[in-house]
Amino acid sequence: MQDERQAQVVEQGEDSGDEGAPSHKQNWQLSAKQLENHYQTNAVNGLNTDEAQLRLSAYGKNELEVKKKSNWILFLRQFNNSIVYILAITAIVTLLMKHYPDSIVIGAVIIANAFVGFFQEVSADNALNKIQELLVAKSVVIRDGKRRTIDAKDIVVGDIISLEAGDSVPADIRLLTADNLKIQESTLTGETNSVSKIEEKIDKESVPLAERANMAFAATTVTSGSGTGIVIATGMKSQIGKIQTDVIKTKDKVTPLMQNLNKLGITLSLTIVAIAVALFFLGMHLEIYSLPTLTVAIITLIVGSMPEGMPASVSVVLAMGTRKLTKKNAIVKTLPAVETLGAVDIVNTDKTGTLTKNEMIVTDIITAEEKYKVLGVGYDTRGEIVSDSGKIVEWDSNNMLQQLINIAGQTTDASFHFENDAWLLTGEPTDGALASLYHKVTGEDPVVSEIDSLPFDSEFRYSARLVENDGKRYLMVKGAPQTLLKKIKKFNPKFKEEQIWLNKVTKLSKQGKRVVGLGLQQVDINEVCVNSSKIGDDFIFAGIVGIIDPPREEVKEAIKQLRYAGVKVKMITGDDPNTALAIANQLDMGDNLKAITGPELDKMSDKELIDNIDKYTVFARTTPSDKLKIVKAQQRRNHVVSMTGDGVNDAPALKQADIGVAMGIKGTDVAKGSADMVLADDNFTTILSAVKEGRLVFDNIRKTIRFLLPTSFAEGLIVVFSILLDQTMPLYPTQLLWINMVSALTIQFAFIFEPAESGIMYRGPRNISKGILTKMNIIEITYVAILIASLGMVAYNIMTGLGMSHTMGSTMTLNIIVFGKIFYLFNIRNNHLVLSKYFFQNKKVFYIVGILVLLQVGIIYLPFMQEIFHTGSIDLFYGWILPSIAGLLVLMVTEVIKVIRLIYTKKQVNKKIAS
Repeated sequence: MQDERQAQVVEQGEDSGDEGAPSHKQNWQLSAKQLENHYQTNAVNGLNTDEAQLRLSAYGKNELEVKKKSNWILFLRQFNNSIVYILAITAIVTLLMKHYPDSIVIGAVIIANAFVGFFQEVSADNALNKIQELLVAKSVVIRDGKRRTIDAKDIVVGDIISLEAGDSVPADIRLLTADNLKIQESTLTGETNSVSKIEEKIDKESVPLAERANMAFAATTVTSGSGTGIVIATGMKSQIGKIQTDVIKTKDKVTPLMQNLNKLGITLSLTIVAIAVALFFLGMHLEIYSLPTLTVAIITLIVGSMPEGMPASVSVVLAMGTRKLTKKNAIVKTLPAVETLGAVDIVNTDKTGTLTKNEMIVTDIITAEEKYKVLGVGYDTRGEIVSDSGKIVEWDSNNMLQQLINIAGQTTDASFHFENDAWLLTGEPTDGALASLYHKVTGEDPVVSEIDSLPFDSEFRYSARLVENDGKRYLMVKGAPQTLLKKIKKFNPKFKEEQIWLNKVTKLSKQGKRVVGLGLQQVDINEVCVNSSKIGDDFIFAGIVGIIDPPREEVKEAIKQLRYAGVKVKMITGDDPNTALAIANQLDMGDNLKAITGPELDKMSDKELIDNIDKYTVFARTTPSDKLKIVKAQQRRNHVVSMTGDGVNDAPALKQADIGVAMGIKGTDVAKGSADMVLADDNFTTILSAVKEGRLVFDNIRKTIRFLLPTSFAEGLIVVFSILLDQTMPLYPTQLLWINMVSALTIQFAFIFEPAESGIMYRGPRNISKGILTKMNIIEITYVAILIASLGMVAYNIMTGLGMSHTMGSTMTLNIIVFGKIFYLFNIRNNHLVLSKYFFQNKKVFYIVGILVLLQVGIIYLPFMQEIFHTGSIDLFYGWILPSIAGLLVLMVTEVIKVIRLIYTKKQVNKKIAS
């Protein structure tokens, strides 16, 4: 019974969120006595050793689970492809028929493609290992009435934990005492400000994670003060454990491009196999060839028609896109992710440090006399104060303004140092804003003659400093305006300005600004310590300041360009909804912006969330699980979603998104591990460049496939024509592989250097449901394939009819296919006519064509190549001039059709404009 009782206690307590408390109360609603009873522990003496060991044995260690993928499985997975299956069967058949060169070449192609895919995935995310590393190794607990330092992994629910400044919190804790305790919780909430903690219960049933002031969470850090608390969740049941669980549950996704390519590959494979099987039985029925000859013909058809060069060719285009983005400070971890950004129609982003500078600054000053604006962005040492009318104010000639700025400098504990061409803050962000204000207007560091100070406490919400100036002593105070005004009214009931000031505070708060009140009172010259009970007696309320983390200057233009490109930017933050909405409006993120909070999201059903998700631009007070739900709901609405983040709390959503983007400088290792792309410069505007590059990559992949398929199908058609005409096949399987792989990989390098088409950013994201090829593309592929195949067959039949040997005829036909490919390349490079100013825009194409011609010289005239590829030393006219004429015919026909298409498109556009 004792074991069962203890097991029940642990089971009830193993969740820091919303379950298991008596009478369905949450942990933050419980008093210290209720917590002791619920977790069957003692706040003074802690657990005894035996009971702690029992709980550890029953429910495991305080650590996170990690499952590592096998590299062998990653490698073998590369063979799970319809094209590979068919090529493998053809390799086996040719091996059994003792056509060894054919089987070796086919096998080499399969292995090469597998390695390309494998190395793309080797850098697979290591987020799980990085999250595990966040848990502290040692921690101080109270057991058997004594303080002990133990391994954090041995901590159990019910343990009493002692926290001091600099400690990492080892588990989720409900605080029992909090002495000026502040904890940095950006790991979970994403917000950089340290959170002041309390020990009192919170009488609310629903409290956002960022507002659970009487709780501390695993993997966060104590920045000041001290406290004790009772462990309410360990390991995978803690908030950091929930993030780990979400990351584990979030499966790796196939990118839109790979989905389209897989669908195209399966369709092509099934079509080619169906045609091959039909021809095989037709050939047997008509007895066109002997069975061995027919089998070789069918294998040749499959090898020739199968676009085995397509995966490698696509990888080349993606790799070049990756390289170009790296030069723009966007490091892409997986090749397909490059193109995904081009298809994105929603970019979710954090606020602090991504859309904003993560530099709290004073923007507004209000004294009893006037309102002022503070100019100067960020922690700049230069700035000016202007009045409402825009006139520059001489601050040192205005007594009230001078007094307020002096108080700001005297009460701040922050300091700055100049490093790497930037001012870096040491201290709390709010203090940094006041220090920055003093720096901007005076150009100096404040000289503080401190006698005593009272640090900020969340219970009374102000701080004070006793200083001596000009032989007098003053008590200077900064804090919540409401608190300071109440203290004034306590000593001066006739104080009438309270409501006036409160209205001013409300106005600034609605603009998303943090409001701080500043004031002072003169004290006796013999006063040596701060007496908080006297604050408010003969107190001078100098005024209030509005503080905000300003938007980055370059982000507004980037968001504008993304909106033009059909990409909506959404803000997901742990910050206050008013602050977040104010920043969103400043950045012009949309029209009629709406905000919703995490607790409001929790009240929606899955269907309600999916139906309403597109209505909101700002998501505030969100938890890690909220971010994940938001991304999933957007994807259920058929959006292609990008998620931008930097914290551990962003990891599940980064992994779930179609493309996760992490910050490289301030981003955690966990965020970088979960993301598909890392911004090395933490610059949101880099996303704009990445979207453009993604669209260019897709355009060039489409051109690559449009270029590859007609020649592949032309090779297959030659085999089909040969079987139906009962004649010798002009091409051998190895020659077809040469065309598909070597020439394709060579000549397709031309596409990676093609510049973006005009208007690429204004045509909107592509519709991923429509696949890669349009109906017009399919028609084009069909007629080009028939044209090239017909030219090859006609030339072969005429020349062999005039006495040319089969080897020479085969060599000539091989060159006709290759030159048809070369001339067709110039047609599909862009939407302009070949003879235009754009002809020499991509000069590298001419070098690439030259390399291909040299390779053709090698395959035709080198003896060992002749043996492998069944070629012969052909003369100039039949080997080079005649194939060039055939290629020119291909170019002429395709150019005429392009002209017709351009005229038709122009008429349609004009008709649309007129209507």
